[in-house]
Amino acid sequence: MTIDAGEMALVYLHCECYKNVTLDKLHKRWLEMRKVFYSAILLLAGVFFMSACGGNNDDERQEVTFENVRLAFIHPGNIYDRGYTYRQHDGTLAMAAALGIDPETQIRNFWTRLSPDEVTTSIEEAIAWGADMIFATSFGHGPPMLEAARNNPDIMFHHATGNLAVDANLPNFHNYFGNMSQARYMSGIAAGLRTETNVLGFVAAHPNSEVITGLTAFFLGAQSVNPDVRMYVQFMGVWNNPTLESQIAQALIDQGADVLGQHADSPATQLVAQENGVWSVGYNNCVIAEAPDATLVAPMFVWEIYLNEAVRNFVEGRGNPTDFIRGWNEGMVVLSDFNTNTIAPGTVEAVVTAEAQIRAGRNVFTGPIYGYRNIGPQAWSDTPEQLLAPGEEWIEPMSAPSWAHRVSGIIFLN
Repeated sequence: MTIDAGEMALVYLHCECYKNVTLDKLHKRWLEMRKVFYSAILLLAGVFFMSACGGNNDDERQEVTFENVRLAFIHPGNIYDRGYTYRQHDGTLAMAAALGIDPETQIRNFWTRLSPDEVTTSIEEAIAWGADMIFATSFGHGPPMLEAARNNPDIMFHHATGNLAVDANLPNFHNYFGNMSQARYMSGIAAGLRTETNVLGFVAAHPNSEVITGLTAFFLGAQSVNPDVRMYVQFMGVWNNPTLESQIAQALIDQGADVLGQHADSPATQLVAQENGVWSVGYNNCVIAEAPDATLVAPMFVWEIYLNEAVRNFVEGRGNPTDFIRGWNEGMVVLSDFNTNTIAPGTVEAVVTAEAQIRAGRNVFTGPIYGYRNIGPQAWSDTPEQLLAPGEEWIEPMSAPSWAHRVSGIIFLN
């Protein structure tokens, strides 16, 4: 048996009153005290480790500031798409500049994450990094975001375009979107006045409610100034595929369309219009420089309107709404500059008139509207009917666009 001086001194201090005990009893006492001593050291080491490494404990969360908050963003594409994700990231950078957040150290982006597994992995990496707030920007991101919100109640989850937050009713899960129908409608006015064949074409990503709502608002705007207009729509089945987008744009031109619209995530439609000597309305980005003879205008989101409010509310200890929508009046949707070299005479005046009506509260989905009622996924009735009576308004129940009917004059090619 070997006892070093330090251990013997420790035993001595605690056993001074046992001067008459035997050496054997002293040895047993030393063993007991050594066990307590090393247990205390291990406990203290554990406490120190947890304090040093615990990035999201309650004490730290109470001290979140604009200088240390961590934000993660999960995107379906990347900034080089020159479309939706480009615009999302532009909003992120504007928010960071407005709130004094360092985008290099306090923001982490996950690009081109589409499948549920990819989104789940991104969420796990964001949490391990120490994210306080996680934002996902595509409709398909919803289910894994909701599951993660249930399992991580101390982290805030914000999902753009989604529709799960209201039913989930979790304090840390939020949906948000902009009323893009208003800007779509006004851009449709530019298309309706510009067309010479009275045929529009629309390159659409998916046959879901967000896309159908947007293309319908675009058509209604065109129809408001040109009752004879009709529009062919072809779906891509993906958000971003410039090659396929170009092929569909060309096919629509071959159908007689001389103005193209789009809900797709690249400038390919604009470039094809430029090559073919026709006109186009973009989405999420102004590409007049790339297509100077084709581009008329582009409806765009201003995502920092939401991001500024959401992050500020979190850092300053206020809650965020479960479901958030803002539109033209709040600046969350806008139009790019008009291309004065391509728009038809009277376009600016007609759009200004529509803008004044929208600012005063006009709903672009106001009857009479006729068409074919949606009866299931990618299925519509065969018989046209009155979808909205004169003066009747269709009100979105949540922030996620949900119009799914096919308006008369719109022809789906697939």
